[in-house]
Amino acid sequence: MNDTQLLRYSRHILLDEIGIEGQQRLLDAHALVIGAGGLGSPAALYLASGGIGRITLVDDDEVDLTNLQRQIMHTTARIGQPKAESGRAALLAINPDIEVIALCERAAGERLQELVRAASVVLDCTDNFATRHAVNRACVVEGKPLVSGAVIRFDGQLSVFDTTTPSAPCYACLFPEDSHYEDAACSTMGVFAPLVGVIGAMQAAEAMKLVAGIGQPLAGRLLLLDGRAMEWTAIGVARNPSCPVCAARHLA
Repeated sequence: MNDTQLLRYSRHILLDEIGIEGQQRLLDAHALVIGAGGLGSPAALYLASGGIGRITLVDDDEVDLTNLQRQIMHTTARIGQPKAESGRAALLAINPDIEVIALCERAAGERLQELVRAASVVLDCTDNFATRHAVNRACVVEGKPLVSGAVIRFDGQLSVFDTTTPSAPCYACLFPEDSHYEDAACSTMGVFAPLVGVIGAMQAAEAMKLVAGIGQPLAGRLLLLDGRAMEWTAIGVARNPSCPVCAARHLA
C-alpha cells in the first residue's frame, strides 16, 4: 500500500482484526456483484469504499426513474444509461484507486461460471429465483463463497453459502430448485427503500469478512428482518445431504 491508501483505509487498519495485512487482502480481492439495483447499489458502494481492489458489476438493465427511490448508485442525470456503467461511475467517484469492470449483460451458463471462477467472493443481488439458483450452482462448482440477499415490501433476508465448508449448505438446500416459489417483483409488490440499504450493506460486510478472514460468517444461518417491527430472526440452515446441487461436491 502507498501512503494515500494507508490514509484512506486508516480506520480499517486501526482494527486489530483487519490491520495492514487484512486490508491488503481486501485490496487483492475480486468481488463479483450480480445485480446493480437496490441491493447491488449499497453492497458495491461499501465494497468500493472499503477497498476491495477489483469489482465486477453485472446487470443488463438501464437506469429508470422508478429505480431512484432505492438504487443509490444511480442519479437522475444517468437515467437511460446501463446500470452497470452508471454503477461503475459511482464506485470510481468514491474510490478511483480500484478497478471496476462493468458488464452490461445477463450472465448465464458457461459465461456465468467463468465470471464466478475469476472472483474471490460472489454477491447475489438479483431479484428472481432462476438467477439465484444459476449463481448458486456456479458457486458450488467453482468452490466460491456466495453472499445472498433479498428484500420485498418490508421484509429482508441474508445468508452466506460456502460449500468449501463441509457442513455448510448451499442456496438450493434452503430453497430447492424443484420447489415452486413465485418471484415477487417490487414493481408490483413495492419495497421500503431503506431496507435494501440495510441488507445490501450487510452483504458487503459479510463479503469483506470472508475475504479478510475475520469474524464468523453467516454460513448455516439465515437472517430474517421484519422492517415494520425492526426485529431480526436468525434461523439455522442445515446442509441437505441429498441436495442435487451440492451433495456431489461434499462426496468428492
